[in-house]
Amino acid sequence: MTTADSPHRADGWTAAVRQRLGLGRLLPLGGPADGAWIAERAAAAVLRDASTGSGAVLGVLRIAPGDTPDTDGTPPGDPVPGPPSALPHGPLRIEAGFSATARRPLTATADALREALLTAASRRLGLVVDEVDLRVTGLLEEEPGPAARTADEHHAAEPDGPAGAAAAGVPGVVSLTRVLGSPVQKEAGHVRVELSTAGDHRALDVARAVRGAVSAAVEGDPAVSVLVTAVVDRN
Repeated sequence: MTTADSPHRADGWTAAVRQRLGLGRLLPLGGPADGAWIAERAAAAVLRDASTGSGAVLGVLRIAPGDTPDTDGTPPGDPVPGPPSALPHGPLRIEAGFSATARRPLTATADALREALLTAASRRLGLVVDEVDLRVTGLLEEEPGPAARTADEHHAAEPDGPAGAAAAGVPGVVSLTRVLGSPVQKEAGHVRVELSTAGDHRALDVARAVRGAVSAAVEGDPAVSVLVTAVVDRN
């Protein structure tokens, strides 16, 4: 049966799907015991920002599971349930194309870019990256200037309940978010919190602190996982 508001419901569902797909892969932060993930879109924005000054202009950038297998040949397990379709914890690979001038060897530019990406992945995010695959996609006539960073859409949500209040009070949390649903999802023995972090805080460190705060605020000692959907520059 068709109802008067069916088109509106369809539009809302379509928008939700597009929003979810816009996150890209849900990438593991830290190790299996950290129970933290970050949206590929959020991670890529930080990496692009970090590439400024390397002499390269990034093109397409993807972050994928690495080729390094676990020691026994099986994927690493996650003791804490992750978000739906999230990648399991394990090494990652950054794949990117870039343009640069020929005023210095392209290999030197690639080395500088690789170092910038690895440093940002580790120090600003907490991603475990074991490989950076770069390819030259174009030549520039002039040295690139500083790139303006696009503001992240972080879909702020008001904290609700003890878990939400505890998470929102952690330093480095900009806001709770609602991209995959409610900002706090509760299941039997498990709480998942979705949020955005500040660009001047390492995402993994914030996620760890949130897990501790939520675990202390919720009765029953639940397993807590965190999904970072955006990294926000507050300057």
